[in-house]
Amino acid sequence: MQNFELKNKQIHNSFLKIKTENPKKLSRKLNLSWSNWGFGIEPLAVSVKRLADNDIRFIELHGNHYGHDLGYKPSETRMILDDHGVACAGICGMFSRENDLSSNSGVTRQNALDYLKRTIDFAAGINAGYILVVPSAVGRPGKYDDVEFERSVETIRLAADEFSSRKIKAAIEPIRSAEVSIVHTISDAVKYIQAIDHPGIQHINGDVYHMQSEEQHIGEALLEAGDRLVNLHMADSNRCALGLGSLDLDTIIMALYLIGFNAPDRFVTPEPLGPGGDPYPAMNGKPDRNALDKLVQQTVSYFRQREEVVLVNE
Repeated sequence: MQNFELKNKQIHNSFLKIKTENPKKLSRKLNLSWSNWGFGIEPLAVSVKRLADNDIRFIELHGNHYGHDLGYKPSETRMILDDHGVACAGICGMFSRENDLSSNSGVTRQNALDYLKRTIDFAAGINAGYILVVPSAVGRPGKYDDVEFERSVETIRLAADEFSSRKIKAAIEPIRSAEVSIVHTISDAVKYIQAIDHPGIQHINGDVYHMQSEEQHIGEALLEAGDRLVNLHMADSNRCALGLGSLDLDTIIMALYLIGFNAPDRFVTPEPLGPGGDPYPAMNGKPDRNALDKLVQQTVSYFRQREEVVLVNE
């Protein structure tokens, strides 16, 4: 066997042991959500209806509160979600050079804190469970200096009490080194959380696209994340719909069940943004509704098919 196959085998054997000895742990299916910022400028009601039509009952909303007058409004958002029987799993925080927690500019770090406080207010208003936090700017792989990590820790700690008091999880997301300057792996995220040393910031948002670049083995990294993992972004190996690449989805599903990820407050959240180094123009792009309908249907049907194979036939 190749090295990755040996690690796969260990995960498979552990999964089969639970399946044989404690099958009740596998009785609840994984929660499927969807990250909607890749739908571009499409009206939220259209996006939510698409998810409901594909039996997705959770959504990760674009963290679009870039200013006091911008972004989703809580009452309108709750109405749209309720109309379609969809709940907000969490908020996808968006961190650029303009709101960089690790910046060497105090003005920029204050922008990041103000952005977080607006996002926390919105999340609390719609009962979202988590906010995704990136420790440095996405799209800036080159470092400012050698103390970015420490500055980012110091800055996010200023918002930690707010996360705690509003009972919202801060989910730290590792991103590949081609896109950010610090925190690239699950291990890096754990070190970052430990450096913050605050009960309000204890969780991780994983992303299999970034994990393919940075982790030695995705399944092994998920086991390392364990109870800290609150959400997992999904796309196939080419960042397209699940089933259109070469991702070992079965092993990932097994690893998630091994860490008890089939819990009410944990989510598998597809985010298939397409190939290429810069998916962010999609955030403001004009959506192709037929293509998005197909994207969601393909991803959901393939995920549920593979989950059923793992649970029944493995």
